[in-house]
Amino acid sequence: MMPAVIDLTDVDAFVRGDYQPWFSWLRENDPVHWQESADGSGFWALTRHVDVSSAYLDHGTFRSFGGAMLGGSYRNEADTAAGRMLVSSDPPRHRLLRQQMHGAFVPQMLASVAARVSVLVEAAIARAVHDGGCDFATQIATELPAGALMSMLDVGHGDAHSLIGMTRRMIGFRDSSYVQTSGDDRLRLASIQSEIFDFFYDLISMRRKRPGSDLVSMLLTAELNGRRLTEEDILYNCMNVAVGGNETTSHTASSGMVALAENPGQYARLLKDPTLLDVAINEILRWSSTNAYVQRVAARDVEVAGRTIRQGDAVTLWNVSANYDPEQFVDPRLFDVGRAPNRHLSYGSGVHRCIGAMLAHLELSILFRKLTADGLRWEVSGSVRRVRSNFILGISSLPIRITASS
Repeated sequence: MMPAVIDLTDVDAFVRGDYQPWFSWLRENDPVHWQESADGSGFWALTRHVDVSSAYLDHGTFRSFGGAMLGGSYRNEADTAAGRMLVSSDPPRHRLLRQQMHGAFVPQMLASVAARVSVLVEAAIARAVHDGGCDFATQIATELPAGALMSMLDVGHGDAHSLIGMTRRMIGFRDSSYVQTSGDDRLRLASIQSEIFDFFYDLISMRRKRPGSDLVSMLLTAELNGRRLTEEDILYNCMNVAVGGNETTSHTASSGMVALAENPGQYARLLKDPTLLDVAINEILRWSSTNAYVQRVAARDVEVAGRTIRQGDAVTLWNVSANYDPEQFVDPRLFDVGRAPNRHLSYGSGVHRCIGAMLAHLELSILFRKLTADGLRWEVSGSVRRVRSNFILGISSLPIRITASS
């Protein structure tokens, strides 16, 4: 039965969790859906796993220069980061830029991140056990990106959390729990982005005087076709790493906790068989689908599933729909920590597969290994508050009670 209304720009529907019936109907009846917006603009929405996966791989047709996220008014306007930020660039520049940024994700850096995250997570869980509970979303989950930022940017714990607060406000720029929502959305978003740029501008100035082995120092010496990156390029790509890392792992961790709380039998499976952990992390990633969609722009006229997408049209690839496609996943509404194979698209695919995928998997594994190894008992103890966004499906508050195993 067709839903009365399908409006993928209705942020509140995503907060309420009302969106999956839309995608179920769209996958079966209108897999390449034209979503008209109130301002007269619009975009295409790809909802089936096969179409979303194919679009990721066809980066020549579905270009990234329009930016990953639809604008505040959902208009297809030029992205100032186009061709500069890794996520908003296309080959060959994307390949060259990715090569330069790869240094921040080498084994030595991953080992440093793992050590810091382990210390922070262990301390946060110990505090929560001592207190009998905490807000998992703000007191434990945020320690994952904090540890990563401390190692990758060579900053202190306080600065890491300050930056996390900024990226939280950027993604939650329409969420009254993060910002004052009166006034123009775009001006508010621009103001928050300026805060992030100021943070990195200060860091760039320091690294010019005292370079190190951190991401900013790497970018200051990086060359593309024999030319150094401009300061704007460095700022955009620092933001890319910060937003991508801060807003995915911590929200996925919180969503994973909710999934385990709602499916206690699956948590019992993990406690009984810790070897399932890596498989379980992939299921948490699929289930959470934290990055709900990414935007592309058609570089040419193309037909997908019988619909003609015109050159210049905005096209959205809905991970949160593809990850629940019954043509790809057996009983996709079942949370199964032993699900294999699990070809989820939470990291994207192809040349734009998330550069921090290994890092994210590492952080999540540290957290859930700590919870299961200690056999901690916990439960959700209050209302779960979700971020007001249809781009990042996150959790801003997750109160839990937690006790050590008896």
